Order: sequence, then structure tokens, then C-alpha cells
Amino acid sequence: MKLSRKTYMPKSKIYIIIQAIIASFGTYFCMYAFRKPFTVATFEGFSYWGVDYKILLIISQVLGYMLSKFIGIKVISEMKQERRGIFLIGLIIVAELALLLFALTPKPYNIVFMFLNGLPLGMIWGIVFSYLEGRRYTEIFGVALSSSFIVSSGFVKSTGKFVMDSWHFSELWMPFITGILFIVPLLFFTFLLERLPKPDEEDENLKTKRVPLSKKERKKLFLKFAFPIIILVVFYTALTAFRDLRDNFARELWDTLGYQDSSSIYTTAEIPIAIAVLVILGLLAFIKNNMKAFLIYHYLILFGTIIIGINTWLFQQQVISPLVWMVLTGFGLYICYVPFNCIFFDRMIATFKIKGNSGFLIYIADSFGYLGSMAVLLYKNFGQSSISWLQFFTYGTYVISVIGIIITVISLFYFIMKYKKNAEVKAYSVQAL
Repeated sequence: MKLSRKTYMPKSKIYIIIQAIIASFGTYFCMYAFRKPFTVATFEGFSYWGVDYKILLIISQVLGYMLSKFIGIKVISEMKQERRGIFLIGLIIVAELALLLFALTPKPYNIVFMFLNGLPLGMIWGIVFSYLEGRRYTEIFGVALSSSFIVSSGFVKSTGKFVMDSWHFSELWMPFITGILFIVPLLFFTFLLERLPKPDEEDENLKTKRVPLSKKERKKLFLKFAFPIIILVVFYTALTAFRDLRDNFARELWDTLGYQDSSSIYTTAEIPIAIAVLVILGLLAFIKNNMKAFLIYHYLILFGTIIIGINTWLFQQQVISPLVWMVLTGFGLYICYVPFNCIFFDRMIATFKIKGNSGFLIYIADSFGYLGSMAVLLYKNFGQSSISWLQFFTYGTYVISVIGIIITVISLFYFIMKYKKNAEVKAYSVQAL
């Protein structure tokens, strides 16, 4: 039996998919080398103004990153395609120069340069995803992009620890040296992004054409979906704070769990998480019905929040090992976190035929997410300084689980009712004609 030519995917499309995955994964993977390596250093014995020096550095960077997200609500939603590549590279250069000045400036005055490091990096995600959204395979691209920060966070920490242990650079110089190692790869992956073709007619028919949003259009979109946006941002804020806590204090968590002599644990523990998340969420790309895919995202997020809570209880009952607990907690966290970073809002736009782009909604969520992350750090330092990072993290898993279950169920029912109402209005309009 001879197969029809339509059975096969054209080679050109396969090449585009592979190129998009490699380019997006590689670009964001490299970006983390300019943001996260410093967190593997402990900076023990230093505190200023009653706050641990490492916490001050993290807060400073998060402040810059958070401010960047608020700025990005306007900049990313309005960005023209021809400016993206140059803007991306320029932001990375500014971040690396900030790390150089961080190394050259005495403590505690160098804290300000960690703020300047975070300020440009907060817009990288929106730029990279703008190359990928509104395509029939956006789920695959988005999950590949998201899996990059799951793996890269651990990898660049391992690299940073290697730079200190084997090359004998100090904790202050290590972030700058680590960044240098990733500059050339970043330029290559950015070049691949720039070479991606624009979404074609079939992409636009399936996922709605993506266009820049003016201030008036942004306001109109927000008001139309204000209730679900607000409650989802509340959940995402808690999720981001929890995820940042796990990421920024991975060294402290793993040391307490008995892995203080392993520099590879930061990478090896994240690889199975990245693979599982990539496979599960990537499969949704083959669901053409936007509403069906959008509902499945809700079910997966609900599943993730339940896993986080149950998994911690099993760990406390000593049913599972510390390694299994950290891996399963990471899986539950990222199966919730990754969709909000891109593909959840991409499907929302496609489902309700919204004129605009995902960047606007993503950056609303991200800006408040990092505000919550900073608030949790301050609360831990001033309100819960007597308990360990491991205890604080453990309590946080239960908070995330409860908040996540409640908000996800409410969001699910809201969008179901909204979709039915829109369908009824459309059916009535057709009958009237």
C-alpha cells in the first residue's frame, strides 16, 4: 500500500521544529549562566544591616529581575520583530558587565551590581518566546524552552562550583568567569533564533495571529479577563516564590539532606524532571482543539499541586528518600510552573481568539511572581530566621499545594462557563442571521 504524501511531514517543517527547539533551549540555557551561578556560593560569615549577605545578593538581583518584568509588560508586548536579536544580545552584555563590576567592587557596595545584573535579564524570556508563540507546535517549543531553565539552573551551579573548586576563582569572581564561558554559544543560538521563519497561514488559523498590543488594547484585554488573571497571578506568585526558594538555596537544601560533597547533584536531580515535563507537556502540541488543550493544562496543574503535598507527607513519614522527595517535588512544581511561563497563555489566546500576544499576560504574572519571591525571602530572614531552609521549604510545599488546588479548580470552572457562554452567543448570532 502506497502512503499519501500528506502522511509525511515536509522536511522543511521538521528542520524548523528542530531549529526552534535547539535555538530556544540553547539561548535560555546560556542566559542562566549570567544569572544563577552566584547562588552556589555560600558567602558564609558575611551579613550587613542584620541580613545575610547571600540573601541581600538574591534580593538585589530579584529586585532588578522583578522591575524588568514590570517594564517588560510594555516593552515585550509592543516589541517589533526586527529589534529582537540585537536587543537580546545587548541585554546579556549589560548583565555580564554588571558581574565584572560585582567582582571588582568591595562588599557590601557590590550588591548594587547584582541588581543591575538582574535588570536586563528579566526580559530575555519574553524576547525568546516571541519567536515561538502562535505556531502549531508552540507547546513543543515552549516546553523545550522551559525545560532549559530546569536543567540549566543545576548545570550552571555545577559549572560555578567547578570554577571555584578546580580553577580556584573566588566566590566574587566565579559568576563573571562562568558567564564568559557561555557568551559564544549564546551568540550562536541567538543567530539560529533570528533565522526562524515567521508563523505561516496554517499557524495563524490554528493559533490566532499574534500582534503587538498598545496601552489601550492591553487595558481592554486585562479588564475582559480580570478575574481569572488575578487569581492565577496569586497562585503563580506563590509558585514562583517556592520555585525560587528551591533554586536559589539548592546548595543549603542538598547539604542539609546529606549531599554536601556532590557538585553533580544539582544537575543529575533535575534531568529526570526536565525529561518528564518535556514529554508530558510536549504531547499537548498534537491536540488541535484549543479548548481541550487548555482544560488539560488545568488538570495537569491540579495534578502537580497534589503531588507536591502528598510527596512531602511521604518524605516526612520516611516512606521515600530525600533524593526521591526532591525530584518528585521538583516535578510537581515544574508541571505547574512551566505552563504559566508560556503555553498556558498561548492556548488561552487561541481558545478565546484574543487579538494580542502571550508576552503581555506572561509578564503580568512574572512581575508579581518575583515580587512574591522577594517577599518570601524577607519573611524567612526576619520572621522565620530560627528555622532551617529545609524546614521552611517543607512548610512551603503544603502552602503551595492548598493554594494551587483551590485556585486551579476555580479557574477551571470559570473558563468552562466563559467558553460555553461565548459559544451560546455565537450560536445565537448565527441563528439571527
